[in-house]
Amino acid sequence: MPDEPTDDQRAAEFVVVPDVVGERFLSARDVALSAGLALANPDPDGRPISAIAWPNNPVVQSQSPGPGSVLYRNDSLRVWLRIDREPDMAHKLDEPPPSVDWEHATSDKPTQKVELSSDDPGDEPAR
Repeated sequence: MPDEPTDDQRAAEFVVVPDVVGERFLSARDVALSAGLALANPDPDGRPISAIAWPNNPVVQSQSPGPGSVLYRNDSLRVWLRIDREPDMAHKLDEPPPSVDWEHATSDKPTQKVELSSDDPGDEPAR
């Protein structure tokens, strides 16, 4: 049986970190994979990066470590994504908020006085 290699004899394969800033997520993922790396969420307790990126294919805003750094093959390249708008919110942002009553909010209508009354007979003024 051959001897097990010692720590000094082990050799890990190193790779150079590519520049993926400014790339769309899917393109950046392909570049990272071809370099032997995987894209990862900067928050290790957060959702997987692919869950954050789907379905928008956002742009990579920054990365760590920076381009030209050296990592072990199959290490993670942390990326921060710029998500401009969530797809389900896009249509809502172009409409006024539902709490605004535009018919009564316009300034061109004169102010109306409203007299409040009570149904309680004890509230009527004495005659």
